[in-house]
Amino acid sequence: MANFVAIKKDKHQNLKVSQKRNLAHVANQHIVTITAAEYAQSSASFPIVLVKNPGSPRYRSVAMLGMESGENLFYQDEKWSALSVPQSIGMAPFALGLDPDKENTLTACVDVDSEFVGEDKDLSLFEAEGKESELLTNVQNSLGRLYENEKMTENFIKELEENDLLQELELKIDLSTGEKKKLTGLFTVNEDKIKALADDKVLDFHKRGLFVPIYAMLGSLAQMNRLVQLRNLTGKNQIAGIQIAPLAKEAVAETAES
Repeated sequence: MANFVAIKKDKHQNLKVSQKRNLAHVANQHIVTITAAEYAQSSASFPIVLVKNPGSPRYRSVAMLGMESGENLFYQDEKWSALSVPQSIGMAPFALGLDPDKENTLTACVDVDSEFVGEDKDLSLFEAEGKESELLTNVQNSLGRLYENEKMTENFIKELEENDLLQELELKIDLSTGEKKKLTGLFTVNEDKIKALADDKVLDFHKRGLFVPIYAMLGSLAQMNRLVQLRNLTGKNQIAGIQIAPLAKEAVAETAES
């Protein structure tokens, strides 16, 4: 389990990280957080959807890496096969966290229990004289960009909610064994409602660049077929067919009442 601590010169003067690192920490994750700024590039590899925990009003923006919990179809045999790596997982073993010495202040943290962190590794966090290394400076800048992108994504999702542009999807999966599975709880943009937007709203969305992530998200749903191909290559629980469609209103009502 990860053990993130704030990076401090007096505590981590001699700490280093490995030059070569992998994505084994997400080998069993079927979804990972992704920001709207990454949609355009990531839509060439992953289905991008919104999800939320039952009973929670907050949506999360995620890339689907598998069809079910514990399945990452893009990380096989210790290799990553997608065209890009979501920033949220590519930053490991680093992350943003609260600074214990400064109230309500975020700072760069490192997973001190990671196999890629230790005093015997390759790349120093601090120079001999105590100055931050180029690596640490770059990490801090990247974490800062990730934080800003996450805030922008929250605002993007809020915009979709306030304009009633979200719809829930139903994913029907037919396995080669004859078994049928159904996935719900995946949300995307309602394309019909996008087309029905008033002219002034269209202009507003266009000026603020909102159509780029909107249509990237919609286009990314075609990557569900890529997930099917990758699943079938594993030889496990082969998929014979898949259908994705808006969840029927009566089904939504049943879910809300149950």
